[in-house]
Amino acid sequence: MPLLETTQLTKDFGGLRAINSLGLHIDQGEIVSLIGPNGAGKTTFFNLITGLYPQNTGDIIFDGHNLKGMPPSSITKLGIARTFQTVRLFNNMTVLENVMVAQHSRTKSGVFGAILQTASFREEEEMIREKAKEVLSFFGSKLTGYRFDQPASMLSYANRRRLEIARAMATEAKLLLLDEPTAGMNPRETQDLAELIGKMRDEKGFTILFIEHDMRVVKGVSERVIVLDYGQLIAEGNYEHISQNDRVLEAYLGKKAENA
Repeated sequence: MPLLETTQLTKDFGGLRAINSLGLHIDQGEIVSLIGPNGAGKTTFFNLITGLYPQNTGDIIFDGHNLKGMPPSSITKLGIARTFQTVRLFNNMTVLENVMVAQHSRTKSGVFGAILQTASFREEEEMIREKAKEVLSFFGSKLTGYRFDQPASMLSYANRRRLEIARAMATEAKLLLLDEPTAGMNPRETQDLAELIGKMRDEKGFTILFIEHDMRVVKGVSERVIVLDYGQLIAEGNYEHISQNDRVLEAYLGKKAENA
């Protein structure tokens, strides 16, 4: 059974159909890229999966659960976490605090324990702190050591991207949705992050679905590529298959492939 599966998924914004009867699946342990021209519906699809938008019709099944009508917090608890096209961090909080926040969706002490600073709350908070340090250690010196206590606003752009990924990892997700993770990075940073995506699956066991425009990253990391155009799935397969598909070429070039 797929980890994530959608059937006849549709989303309308007024008279615009952003997602059109979309059916696809993501298997446990896969690294899959989602590509398509601007306006193809890629980020809208992520917003449907994470509960930011309600679908009009169709189903989203994750790990045996139908996500229809679930709030984002419940979907996170089930095991889906994401990053965004534009980095969204708590800039005035430290690097460590940004990652600790991600784990509070799974805490047990509650508001009462936090107010009274009970022994169980303090113990749980220390466990969260150590877990956050463990997650950050995956990124090496870029997010550890003195950076633990550094405000997120002081990080370089590439490290803010890494921190957002670390925060998603800390939710104890099964599926990570990365929305253009290499956007705005230079070639070296892009290569480093592409390698990191592979390690996240191989060393940490995450299933990863990511939106990407850099075809070098798509080719280097993806086991499978899904292509959307006008909210419809027009092709899927490995990179070699996709790169030679006439419908894909037409969608990107805006003209018939044979005339390209």
